[in-house]
Amino acid sequence: VQLQASGGGLVQAGGSLRLSCAASGRTASIYKMGWFRQAPGKEREFVAHIGRSDGSTYYADSVKGRFTIARDNAKNTMYLQMNSLKLEDTAVYSCAGAPGATARFIYWGQGTQVTVSS
Repeated sequence: VQLQASGGGLVQAGGSLRLSCAASGRTASIYKMGWFRQAPGKEREFVAHIGRSDGSTYYADSVKGRFTIARDNAKNTMYLQMNSLKLEDTAVYSCAGAPGATARFIYWGQGTQVTVSS
């Protein structure tokens, strides 16, 4: 399984960005997909995840109400719509996949930089 994140960039605070994560290879083995981020000097943190079959979603409290995760199974692509961006959202965002609803994320893609400026 290969995952490729894209869509990052520089945006002013209050603005929006949409990230994409394209999956390839044995995509049928991916049940749950998620987004994580890592800011400079900080540990990687969970952002959101979405299930394959029922589309159930879960968000970190820090992004709830501002970010929306979605996936298009036909295109093997996951999205993260980020609105009302804050300075503290600046980080490298990575996408990941897990083989089951309660499984750990074992497939990882390279990240995409999101920089929010004042």
